[in-house]
Amino acid sequence: MKNLMVCTVAALLLFSANIVSAQEKNFIDTPYIEVTGKAEMEVVPDEIYVGITINEKDNKGKISVDQQEQEMFKQLKEIGIDVEKDLVVQDMSSDLQSFFLRKDAILTSKSYQLKVNSATQLGKAFQALQAAGISDVRIERTDISNIDELRQEVRVKAIQAAKKNAEVLAEAIGQKARWAIYIQDYGFNMRPYSNVMFAKSAQVAMDEAVVAAPMPQLEFQKIKIEHSVMARFILGTSVFSNGSGKEK
Repeated sequence: MKNLMVCTVAALLLFSANIVSAQEKNFIDTPYIEVTGKAEMEVVPDEIYVGITINEKDNKGKISVDQQEQEMFKQLKEIGIDVEKDLVVQDMSSDLQSFFLRKDAILTSKSYQLKVNSATQLGKAFQALQAAGISDVRIERTDISNIDELRQEVRVKAIQAAKKNAEVLAEAIGQKARWAIYIQDYGFNMRPYSNVMFAKSAQVAMDEAVVAAPMPQLEFQKIKIEHSVMARFILGTSVFSNGSGKEK
């Protein structure tokens, strides 16, 4: 009985191996076309994060950090920024060396991060901060609020491009690209903005504000979202066989 069971298992394994081998051979014998598809999208960032530092050293301790902070709140609110939502404290520090040199005062500094949603709002923020007597302002980073949705859109366009490429090549030799039998997703690539370019734009804006000149038009370099895929499509002839109504 045991020998019969062993023989049965061995026969099943052999049968399974033959099926797998046949499937692999059928795949190798099946004509297919391998192509790549690429897609890209350029998007203007709608989340700009600005670093702000208030330091008593800048005005030689004549105005406290708290006073500058309150003036900053006032100026930002006047241009429609929700300081409770879009402005956060990043760091606070005291100048201990100054404490030992001057017993009557400790010069402190405070850092914040402000989020704005456009170049226009950023320009207004520069002017507001300048009006508050704050000049230590820098753009830290930018982002896109709906980046996941846009990535999926680019991914779909990439596989559609691959199918189109397969169809064009197949048609050139009198065939048709059928269904996909393999898809390799290579993933996303994002090209961020240039820190230097924006830092210069910010400085120009601050300099112009000092002389009360019109605020220059700031423009953000678009973020490029790229995606690529590789796909294999079954090939078939485009000629009908013997009036059967079915393609070969």
